[in-house]
Amino acid sequence: QVQLVESGGGLVQAGGSLKLTCAASGRTISSYGVAWFRQAPGKEREAVARINWSGINIGYTDSVKGRFTISRDNAKNTVYLQMNSLKPEDTAVYYCAAKVTTTDYEYWGQGTQVTVSS
Repeated sequence: QVQLVESGGGLVQAGGSLKLTCAASGRTISSYGVAWFRQAPGKEREAVARINWSGINIGYTDSVKGRFTISRDNAKNTVYLQMNSLKPEDTAVYYCAAKVTTTDYEYWGQGTQVTVSS
């Protein structure tokens, strides 16, 4: 099985930046699509960024478009989420998840807390 571990969360002021890291182990994720999800208290989990196995197909939810950048380094078995111009409404637990093309997201990390103060 694939194990995913997120890191890089923390407390940041509005307008600041954080870079999240999703480190995979157990198997290579070079052939997996990966997404970053977030869940804030009282809200449903939402996908904020997605990247396919090659890095060619990338998508963002509208609320983070232009501020967040997802990238991957398959040689390091790692996916990143660069978050700039953070807003208080970005506060959530951020999770990375992985899947092969024909599956739902089946591997999930434990999450890392991102808190943005006003």
